[in-house]
Amino acid sequence: MNTSQPKTVSLVLGSGGARGLAHIGVIHVLEEKGYKITSIAGCSAGALVGGIYAAGKLAEYETWVRGVKKFDMVNMVDIAWQGGGLVKGDRIIAQMIKLVGDRQIEDLPIRFTAVATELESGREVWLSEGPLFDAIRSSCSLPLFFTPAKYKEKMLVDGGVVNPVPIAPVFDDHTDLTLAVNLGGKPVYESPPESRKTIGAAEVAYLVFDAMQSTIARQKLAAYPPDLTIEIPRNVARTFDIYRAAEIIELGRRAAEASLP
Repeated sequence: MNTSQPKTVSLVLGSGGARGLAHIGVIHVLEEKGYKITSIAGCSAGALVGGIYAAGKLAEYETWVRGVKKFDMVNMVDIAWQGGGLVKGDRIIAQMIKLVGDRQIEDLPIRFTAVATELESGREVWLSEGPLFDAIRSSCSLPLFFTPAKYKEKMLVDGGVVNPVPIAPVFDDHTDLTLAVNLGGKPVYESPPESRKTIGAAEVAYLVFDAMQSTIARQKLAAYPPDLTIEIPRNVARTFDIYRAAEIIELGRRAAEASLP
């Protein structure tokens, strides 16, 4: 950009499991092109990457996640024997706090909102104060996999259940550009997908949740269109493909370079 003053950006980072690593590539391109991110709203994986960036620790997180191997994923799992989910998530959050520190959202240099879902009412909940990783853990509580998070007497699950691309928290921003990254974009195939006679229950659940999120995201983006949307195809990575970090980050970079002026 050939301007003396950086353009300010309200950045909306959507949910999508490991595809959220594409957010890192998008952020790199924004910075390289001279944009200044002054506000972030994130859901699930978008809350994780957005919150860490708002805390000024994205480089440390990227270095760590690029080093994660497939076997390492097993060591991050702490089984929950009760509580409405398979995994407690304490080990993962402890690792993130080790990288970033135990930060308060209101002390971050960039305004940040994580979006979660109240389990009983189904209402969207905005988390913009208090411990950063309490908010991130709540926003990332993938139903049936992670146990619901207790936050101020509410039981919260993944924000992607009701709002996978949370535009509304940045409505009142006075920035030059509102940019949304949707991780539920139209699937792409190098060749036609194979027809399969059998499919496992876990894969059915994954595909159903992904399709549901993609539909809701399209509706939200149509109702409240941002200035620019970057689409990441929803079939480029599965929820727990974190060990493919380098590939997914590069995918986000390419998508941003193709979309941003």
